[in-house]
Amino acid sequence: MTISEVPAKTGYVPVDSLQMYYEIHGTGQPLVLLHGAFSAIGTSFGQLLPGLADSRQVVAFELQGHGRTADIDRPLTLEGMADDVAAAIDQLGAAPADIFGYSTGAAVGLQLVLRHPDVVRKLVLASVTYTMAGVHPGLMEGLGEMTPEMMHGSPWH
Repeated sequence: MTISEVPAKTGYVPVDSLQMYYEIHGTGQPLVLLHGAFSAIGTSFGQLLPGLADSRQVVAFELQGHGRTADIDRPLTLEGMADDVAAAIDQLGAAPADIFGYSTGAAVGLQLVLRHPDVVRKLVLASVTYTMAGVHPGLMEGLGEMTPEMMHGSPWH
């Protein structure tokens, strides 16, 4: 039986006032996936997840204000999202886990290993910057004016 034939375990884990959405696929050594900005599990990892879950327990989270995890009344920071991930990993009994973060998820993963090294076994980061000097010029311009309606009809919608 392949992973695509086995339904994922899905749900929400309470992290302080946040209800964080997660999916668990497969069995074995936990591998936590952290998606990029304006994205979610499917848009960042949909193509990779089935293959990874053939030999690993893949635990994928949707971060604050992304996908099926609602935003809450607090600043959206890398440190806060890393603390959320650490608490969720502990609650799901997945520590220590290997972490794979993409883009903003990689920045969260970097904060995770710095702030909560006990929950991280291995860390893989893809497409990450750790200062604004690493961001492509012009990328951040206009983000403050973005609205959810601007995403309508896009793959992120």
